[in-house]
Amino acid sequence: QVQLVESGGGLVQAGGSLRLSCVAFGSIGRINLMGWYRQALGKQRELVATITSGGTINYADSVKGRFTISRNNGKTTVYLQMDLLKPEDTAVYYCNFDRAFGAGLWGQGTQVTVSS
Repeated sequence: QVQLVESGGGLVQAGGSLRLSCVAFGSIGRINLMGWYRQALGKQRELVATITSGGTINYADSVKGRFTISRNNGKTTVYLQMDLLKPEDTAVYYCNFDRAFGAGLWGQGTQVTVSS
């Protein structure tokens, strides 16, 4: 069974850092895009950062200069380094793998809470 497993969320004070990880288990096939999204309470899910198979990176304006997306060489793990966290970064964070063949994959979500 193919699945994405996330880890690294938690509670941190404003200005602090967290590192999220998302590991793919099973035969995931070729990946077009790996990304992180978040959903705050009462709001829609929004894009945080993505990285293409070729290494092109895109960030939401709200996290530019503070968050860094990266992946391992095997393209089975994606990371999100989050620095200078703000209370408005509080949300459930989800990883996503967009596959060349087959349905996209979502992680189970990990809670990030930033206290002021």
